[in-house]
Amino acid sequence: MPHSGRSVRHGSRSGITSLAAAAALLAAGLLPPVSAAAVTPTTAAATDAALGAAVDGGAPADVSTLSTGWANPWGISFLPDGRSALVTERLSYQVYRVDRDGTKNRVGEVPYTVPEPYEEGSGGLLGVAPSPTWDGKKDKQVFFVHTTQSETRVVRMDYDGTSLSNYTPVLTGIRRGGDHNGGKIAFGPDGYLYVSTGDALQSKLAQDKNSLNGKILRITKTGAAAPGNPFGNHVYSYGHRNPQGLAWDRKGRLWSAEIGEQTWDEVNLIKPGADYGWPNCEGSCDVKGMTNPKATFTPDKGVPAQLAIVNNVMYVSSLRGQRLWRIPIDGDTERVGTKTEFYAGTYGRLRAIAKVPGANELWLGTSDLGYGKDKVLRVPIK
Repeated sequence: MPHSGRSVRHGSRSGITSLAAAAALLAAGLLPPVSAAAVTPTTAAATDAALGAAVDGGAPADVSTLSTGWANPWGISFLPDGRSALVTERLSYQVYRVDRDGTKNRVGEVPYTVPEPYEEGSGGLLGVAPSPTWDGKKDKQVFFVHTTQSETRVVRMDYDGTSLSNYTPVLTGIRRGGDHNGGKIAFGPDGYLYVSTGDALQSKLAQDKNSLNGKILRITKTGAAAPGNPFGNHVYSYGHRNPQGLAWDRKGRLWSAEIGEQTWDEVNLIKPGADYGWPNCEGSCDVKGMTNPKATFTPDKGVPAQLAIVNNVMYVSSLRGQRLWRIPIDGDTERVGTKTEFYAGTYGRLRAIAKVPGANELWLGTSDLGYGKDKVLRVPIK
C-alpha cells in the first residue's frame, strides 16, 4: 500500500479515505467538495507582473493530462525562462525536463541517492530548484535535496540545457529517517535558498535551534547560513514535523504546508525565528511562544504535500486526502478565507505542484499510482 505520509513509529494514520468517511466529516466545518466545472483552458500567456495586478481569486477549471509515464514525481520547478520545468522522480532518482507542450526528456540522475520502498518511508530524490539566473551557460547551477545511505543532503549540479553533471554537496549532516525527510527547496524573493527538513522521526530535534532537522533553513548557494538569519545559523524557523510545501505570496511572504501526526495537518505563514510548535503542539494551541497555523486539515482529507500560489490563492496538494485544496489569502492580511476542495479521489494521491510562469495555471503530479502510471496534470485557474 502506498505510504500514508505519516510515520508508523508515531502510530501513522493509514489507508485511503472512503466516500462514506468523507461524507461523515462534512459536519466538521469544511465545505462540501466543489466540483471543477467545465471551462475551456486559457491559451493566452501574460507576464507574471500583469497577472499580479489581476483581481484575487479564480478556481481550478478543466484538468488535462500534460505528461504520462511517471514513477512518483516529487518536485516540479520551472527554469527561469518559464518555457520548461525540471521534474524529479523520488524512487528512480531521475531528473527530466518537461516543456510547456508536455515534451519530456531525461537529463540525468542525482547520484548517491538511496530511495526507500513505499512501505518503509519517503526518502529518495526530493526537491529541485534551478538558480534564479540559470541560463545553461554562464550559470548552470541547479540544486536538489536527496537522501543518501546516512543523511539528507542539499547538493548542486550543473545543467547545460541537455544533461546534468558535477555533483557537489552543499549542505550535509541533515539527519534522515525512514520518514519525515521534508525535502522541498526553493529560491525566495531575496535570492536565498529555503529548504524544508523533517524531524527524521526524532521529534525533539524540531525544538533544537542548533539542529538542521524539523526546520525551514535559509542558506546561500554555497550552503552557508544566509545573512540575517534569526539565530546566526542555518535556521529560519523551527518546531516543524514534516514540512514539504513552500511558496511566496504577492507580498513576498512565505507559506508552508506541513504534515502533522494524528490530529491536524497545517498551513503556516512562516516568519523568521518563529516556533511552529512541534512536538509540543499539533494544530492550534495556547502554549506560550508557539505560532499557530493559518489553516488545518483532518488527516483523512489532508496529509498536505506541496503548495503553490496563483492570484493570491494557495493551492495545496494532498496525499492521503487525494484532493487539491484551495485556500484564499484575505487581501494583504495574515488571514485566510474558507478552504474548498477539488477532485477528491479522482486522480489518487497528489504531491508535486508548481505555478506556470506567466500563466494562471498549475502543473500537478499524481503520486504512487504504480511504476510508469503517474501523470503530470495541467490545471488552468479561471
